[in-house]
Amino acid sequence: MRRHHGLARAYNPSMQTIDFRLEGEYVELNQLLKLSGLCDSGGAGKMIVASGDVKVDGKTELRKTCKIRAGQVVSLADIMIRVTG
Repeated sequence: MRRHHGLARAYNPSMQTIDFRLEGEYVELNQLLKLSGLCDSGGAGKMIVASGDVKVDGKTELRKTCKIRAGQVVSLADIMIRVTG
């Protein structure tokens, strides 16, 4: 099971960083948002991605089930998710 392992402060004091430990090869973007606690369901995650507000490695990502792998960074508003393996 994939788990979120707590919150930490990023270099930018106004941005929160979530370190997400990946257990497996990848996690779909909409599921990452759910598992990180940023939304209540995978469906809600899909709507957030469709809004154009989610970035993966600094680029807007519109693919709801984009495969996110260790080493990638996902951001939404003032929250950054660092995916580790």
